[in-house]
Amino acid sequence: MKAAISVLVFALALSCGPRRAATPEPAPELERPFPLAQVPSMIEDVGERAAWLSSHYWDNFTQTDSLYFSDSLRLNGVKKETVEEQMGIFATLLGRITREEGSLAMESLFSRLEAFQMAFPQSEMLPYMSSLAEHYFYDPNSPVRSEELFLPFVSGLASSELVDPAQREAASKKAGLCALNRPGTKAADFTFIDTKGARCTLYGIKAEKTLLIFGNPDCTACKDLLAGMKENDYLSRLISSGTLKVADIYIDEDIAQWKEKSALYPAEWINGYDPTGRIRADLLYSVRAIPSMYLLDKDKTVLLKDAAPDQVLRAL
Repeated sequence: MKAAISVLVFALALSCGPRRAATPEPAPELERPFPLAQVPSMIEDVGERAAWLSSHYWDNFTQTDSLYFSDSLRLNGVKKETVEEQMGIFATLLGRITREEGSLAMESLFSRLEAFQMAFPQSEMLPYMSSLAEHYFYDPNSPVRSEELFLPFVSGLASSELVDPAQREAASKKAGLCALNRPGTKAADFTFIDTKGARCTLYGIKAEKTLLIFGNPDCTACKDLLAGMKENDYLSRLISSGTLKVADIYIDEDIAQWKEKSALYPAEWINGYDPTGRIRADLLYSVRAIPSMYLLDKDKTVLLKDAAPDQVLRAL
């Protein structure tokens, strides 16, 4: 990922400095820098500036009044590596505004890409930018992944006549997975067997907050997560007080392996396995990579879906 420069770049974009004089447009066949949108100077509130920039981030890049040269290295006159950097910055920016504002920004992005592709059918704008959006927002290894933000984009792909039928079908399936257990909705209940052999349910867990983890004791990333959580004093206090309950649920098939290694988990955690395989088979949850974490409130409403550890800590 090349989003490490994001904070500096969009902080500059949100600052209220004077606008630079417009520079002459390069000839269509020449390379150009990424044309960043300029936030109107009359918008002074930082949050409002971030929301405006997120909705207009790609406006200048996707204007349909001219077409710049594209090849294996450039997209509409801008180096593809620069375009990817900008997608990383954009994704980071969306993580700093409200979920509703982020969804509107993704809808705006897709609409502009579709309009550009319609104006210039020979362009690879829509397929290339779609691959970047999926990489940053949907790839389970992306630190800025968000199925909630990817949903409006992939829903657009699923209904666009500019996308071939096979790709529309694939996009429709991804949209369905993104729509499962969305933040603000009640999490799907399920039955699991705990380490004592008792049959339990997710909704039977009583706590102000529940951290639901789908993991595997042999998974390296799961082990790293476990170690990090054990070392976090704040999480330990929340768990000890009963304010937070952690439920780690094994959803793979080798139950003997789980039983052998379940003692690795802290005694104060709720540790169990899915005896029927319903969670995967019935797609109660979209678990595309482990560990996968959901933060729920006392009524089992989803606060965070498939969240990164730092997102969970910030929310708590």
